[in-house]
Amino acid sequence: MVRWLNKLEETIFCALLVAMVLLVGVEVFYRFVLSEGISWAQEASLYLSGWFVLFGVSWGIKQGAHIGVDVLVKKLPRGGRRIVTLIALAVCLSYCALLLVGSFQYLSLTHMVGIELEDIPIPKWQATLILPIGMALLVLRFLELGWRVIKDEADGFGFSDEGEASLNLAEPPAGEPHIEKNDREGRP
Repeated sequence: MVRWLNKLEETIFCALLVAMVLLVGVEVFYRFVLSEGISWAQEASLYLSGWFVLFGVSWGIKQGAHIGVDVLVKKLPRGGRRIVTLIALAVCLSYCALLLVGSFQYLSLTHMVGIELEDIPIPKWQATLILPIGMALLVLRFLELGWRVIKDEADGFGFSDEGEASLNLAEPPAGEPHIEKNDREGRP
C-alpha cells in the first residue's frame, strides 16, 4: 500500500477521535456546568463516530486488530489456510460490493431529494459520504491482503488472538514458580 495513503488514513482516524472526544467533552461541560446544551452536538458526535468506525474497519484489517474465530482454520495446513482465506476474502469483497452499490444509491437519492441534517445545515449526502469511502478503503485492504496471500506472504487475516494473549498474561514470568489461583487467595 502507498505510504502516504496509510499516513492520511491514520491522520484522519486520529483527528476524528480527537474531534469526537473534544465535542463530547465540551457538550458535557455546557450541559452539566452551564446548564445549557449545544443543539447540534449530539448529531455531530453521531456522524463523527460513524466516520470513525468506518475508517477504523479498514485500519483494523491493515493492523490485524479484528477479533476472529479461526480455531478450525488454524488447524489446517498452510495451503488450506490460504485457500480458506481467499474464499473468505471473496465473500468479504462481495459484501463490500453490495454495500458500495447501496451506499451510492443512498447518496444519490439524498442528493437528489436535497435532505439536510436535522441540527446542522449541511446536506445529508455530504455527512454520509463516508459510506462509499469506508467501503472503498475496506475493499482496498481486502485486495491488499488477498495479494499478500497469493504471493504467499500471508496465510490468514492476522486476527487478534485474545485467547492466546490471555494465556500469555496468565503465564508466570520466566524463573518464577507457577502458583495456582487458590494459593494466591490464601485458600487450600
